[in-house]
Amino acid sequence: MFIGHWAPALAVAASSRRAPQLGFLFVAAQLTDFAFFFFALIGLEHLRIVPGMTAMNPLDLYHLPYTHSLLGTAFWATGFAALVWRLNRDMVGAILAGSVVLSHWFVDFLVHRPDLTLAGGPARFGLALWDVPVAAIALELSLVAAAFAFYLKRTKGPPIPAFTLLVLMLVLQAVNWFGPPPESADAPFLLAGLAAFTLVALVAWWVGKTRWHRAETGLAVSSVGS
Repeated sequence: MFIGHWAPALAVAASSRRAPQLGFLFVAAQLTDFAFFFFALIGLEHLRIVPGMTAMNPLDLYHLPYTHSLLGTAFWATGFAALVWRLNRDMVGAILAGSVVLSHWFVDFLVHRPDLTLAGGPARFGLALWDVPVAAIALELSLVAAAFAFYLKRTKGPPIPAFTLLVLMLVLQAVNWFGPPPESADAPFLLAGLAAFTLVALVAWWVGKTRWHRAETGLAVSSVGS
């Protein structure tokens, strides 16, 4: 799963005015992938390219216990929630942010081959929808479309930033699906992934600065974009 990870971020941002800023939630949604790509760069976790590993991509994610075990994801979620609480002193916002981080494991569970663990042990999990491209594509696009529509319904503001974000996500997803597969899981590949996550988060931050919940009035609205 790629852009589907951002669907929970959009949904949470739309669901509560106490949720952190959209850019923060986009970082939360991909926090464990940020960490995984960095850990792979320094040799702490590992992946390799195996052509035909799944029908949709050649990634063999054979060692990722610190970022993509359920326990590891819960650790990152707790840490991110603590950071949000430290910054905002809002327990509801912190819990919402942590839930977005935690959603990553469950969304991955739908599409990964069995390479996810509960706590880094030998038992591995994944429904392997990456081996059923029609289902995986329909699922990812449906999640994003539903979450984006919900976000637009619950917020108001200029449409250009929001649709810029959507177009960027769809372009990156199209490259992921239909572009040439990577030849090796080397530093350029990993850095490109980190750059893509960062770019989308920055655009999401821009979107969050231009939109507000429909129930908000007065100073909350007048401060948007300032």
